[in-house]
Amino acid sequence: MTPTIASTTHVVVIPSYDTGHRLSETVREARAQWNPVWVVIDGSTDGTADVARQLAAIDAGLRVWVLADNQGKGAAVLHGLRMAQAAGFTHALMMDADGQHPAAMIPAFMRASMQRREAMILGCPVFDASAPLLRVRGRRISNWWTNLETLGAGVADSLYGFRVYPVAALIEVMSDQRWMRRFDFDTEAVVRLAWRGVKPINVDAPVRYLTAAEGGVSHFRYGRDNALLIWMHLRLMLEFTVRLPVLVWRRLARLPPFQA
Repeated sequence: MTPTIASTTHVVVIPSYDTGHRLSETVREARAQWNPVWVVIDGSTDGTADVARQLAAIDAGLRVWVLADNQGKGAAVLHGLRMAQAAGFTHALMMDADGQHPAAMIPAFMRASMQRREAMILGCPVFDASAPLLRVRGRRISNWWTNLETLGAGVADSLYGFRVYPVAALIEVMSDQRWMRRFDFDTEAVVRLAWRGVKPINVDAPVRYLTAAEGGVSHFRYGRDNALLIWMHLRLMLEFTVRLPVLVWRRLARLPPFQA
């Protein structure tokens, strides 16, 4: 049953780019668990913008924003964050539109966030047999670098995008630089938030890799996106070396979040 009482602090934001019929299914699953749910259509050309608008027209708990051009996941997320902040929301749960993320776990993640509002609630993926072995192994490399770049802050998985973020902190992090607008968003977000002292809270969550017959859509490109991740980690490591004295001092002093 769709929740009737809308949260005034926590919102679900779903960025979407050409996800076909999976978008409407994901939206319905999310709305069955939470109110409100917002969708940001990132320049889709597959007609899903019209479908999302039709769903929103009959559902007061659903809002839709349509970006004219494809700008990347991070850019769509940032648009949703700014809209959320303007509406008074303090936290946003991000989930993909392609059916990989477990909508049934939205309430549990939101409760965890409400109990630890200063933290970021990070999904830790539990893979099944559908997970491509190359991607499962490849993410270990990114996780290793993330652990180094954050001085072992406790990020269990750097790539799984099912998360609850403090809205104001993430907007500030993204506004300070021009990266984090595409596939590099998920990893760089947790690194930079950890640098600010935002504690990661890891929660196990299943991940599904749907087949084409099931409506699965993936825009991940091994060459292009792995090159983007390599460039991202190079940038982060360069900045890490500059920040290292402050990060060590913060760790020793155990400063609370959001202090300089």
